[in-house]
Amino acid sequence: MAKDLSHQIWHGIPRKEIPWFPTVNAEQCIGCELCFISCGREVFEISADKFHKASAERPYNCMVGCSTCATICPTEAISFPGRDLIWKVEREHKIFKEVHKEAKVKKEKIATQNARAAAEKKIAQLTTKARFEIAGEFGHKSFLVKLEDLLDQRPYDIVNLTLSVPTLKGAKENAPSFMSFDVTSTEQEDILEFLEEVRTLVHLNGFVLVSENKL
Repeated sequence: MAKDLSHQIWHGIPRKEIPWFPTVNAEQCIGCELCFISCGREVFEISADKFHKASAERPYNCMVGCSTCATICPTEAISFPGRDLIWKVEREHKIFKEVHKEAKVKKEKIATQNARAAAEKKIAQLTTKARFEIAGEFGHKSFLVKLEDLLDQRPYDIVNLTLSVPTLKGAKENAPSFMSFDVTSTEQEDILEFLEEVRTLVHLNGFVLVSENKL
């Protein structure tokens, strides 16, 4: 179903009070349908017969000042009032006070969108989560205690911690095992400096850093 835009307001003026719309000369129209597919505001309809003549069925859908359809019509079958009609409307209705208000709202909207985009870009550039995979002897709990101390009262956490051991007896006997965990920010802040502290802790405890990947 075609949309009806005739109820819209143009800078404070009801659209139907502005006689700006296309007129189609049926004799000159060759039924190319170019106006029909080019107009995004559904002003035109095409006859169902073999001639495919265009008609401006919803004239007040037309954007005030737009004359694209007339410009592209190959037979100049479409015409509009002179541009002085629009200038007269602008003067009589003193639209620029309303235009300035609309411009202020638009600028604020653009500024908000730009600020949001900048914030999202900044967050996207941050490293807020990384996965560590380490190998070594985990028969004692001192590493986890030290890791917990490293987190104390800081905006970071360790999640998805997994310890893989060959056997329970092997773990007690300090057989080489494998541990993986994710380092994450609890406040969506950059964790690069903290990752360096985790690396240092891993090396000081004699573990092998198998891999480290930003998530």
